[in-house]
Amino acid sequence: MNSKMKNEHTDKLFNAILTLKNVEECYNFFEDLCTISEIKAMAQRFEVAKMLKEQHVYSDIANATGASTATISRVSRCLNYGSEGYRTALERLEQKDG
Repeated sequence: MNSKMKNEHTDKLFNAILTLKNVEECYNFFEDLCTISEIKAMAQRFEVAKMLKEQHVYSDIANATGASTATISRVSRCLNYGSEGYRTALERLEQKDG
């Protein structure tokens, strides 16, 4: 866990997110909280993480998502050396969908 990020306000935000019950509630909450560009950037990074986990090459990921190689590299570092956040979410989605 990133101690630079952890504080009472961030805990409240994350706890609020955990109360959301479905995709529609998430759309409503995040539309109020973030700009459309911020939401699209997060969605893009998550898709990049999924494709990296599936062993796609950078050029295929860039073509499919529009992400820069810098973004792809950053997501790759998070997958390999980060806090396991992407992996946890991706694995849980696989279990849910599979």
